Amino acid sequence: MNLRLCLAVFLLPAWAEAQTTLLNLWPGTPPGPAALVEGAERDLTKAEDKLIAGRPIIKLGHVSTPQIHVSLPPKDKANGGAVLICPGGGFSILAWDLEGTEVAEWLNSIGFAAVVVKYRVPTREHGDALNDSGTAPLKAVGPVMDAQRAISLTRAHAAEWGIDPDRVGILGFSAGGETAGLTTLLGGQRLYPALSPDEPSCAPDFTLLIYPGGFYDKESGGLKSHLKVTKDTPPMFFVMAQDDHVNPLNCTVLYTALTKEKVPAELHLFPRGGHGYGLRPTSEPVTLWPKAAEVWLKSLAAPDPALSQPKPVRP
Repeated sequence: MNLRLCLAVFLLPAWAEAQTTLLNLWPGTPPGPAALVEGAERDLTKAEDKLIAGRPIIKLGHVSTPQIHVSLPPKDKANGGAVLICPGGGFSILAWDLEGTEVAEWLNSIGFAAVVVKYRVPTREHGDALNDSGTAPLKAVGPVMDAQRAISLTRAHAAEWGIDPDRVGILGFSAGGETAGLTTLLGGQRLYPALSPDEPSCAPDFTLLIYPGGFYDKESGGLKSHLKVTKDTPPMFFVMAQDDHVNPLNCTVLYTALTKEKVPAELHLFPRGGHGYGLRPTSEPVTLWPKAAEVWLKSLAAPDPALSQPKPVRP
């Protein structure tokens, strides 16, 4: 860990530092494809890297020990919900502050427990070929295993952390959005053998995907064939810009599939905004998305009767 990353940790607000819990996801070596690490986990940010909203970001790399970083909201704001956060980074690094810890702070401010998933990277070199079960590209298998385990572990600690185990969602950015989306569409189908007979469900109750990739099939023009949406898929929220170099059709094809199955979904598309803005405000309207997301998250507790449907039995 370099000096810059150390400072990012130690300069957290006092309340955040006091209420952050770190847990390893696995009791030993993680199952599935290992990250192709070189040396210790560290910040790979370079001085010449692009600034986001006038500030640099932490590019956390060479993660071989997946963890969750849990931040609980003040008790007078807590609403019992929890959101797991999957930072992006192209399956090469994790945009740790931009799409991780800054998001946790926002979620805490609106009453949600925030669980930042430090999933294994880099895995990009494992490629896009599907795993043996045909459910996920190899580069995403390890990260999805980590996200699934993170959901189960969060539910296991629900009573301790003041969380309703039926209100555990997932939010992902870019490659983290692909990870979160795959985790959602798999439902209770684990990519790893359960660690115990009573390991809690790994299926999220709701999902937010912010400029995600991995869903659009260029050849068919629709959703990739290994991705399955059913009537039991949970509600989803999308944000993307038309000028994003990651094709915005990644959102629209999944939104269309959800609509066909009558799964409640909310899609926000903007003409401009590019990629990788996180929650940092700029002059572009797309960066106002957290307000819309807050309204959507609160609507899950009191949904529009016109969109209501029976809650599926979690696998």
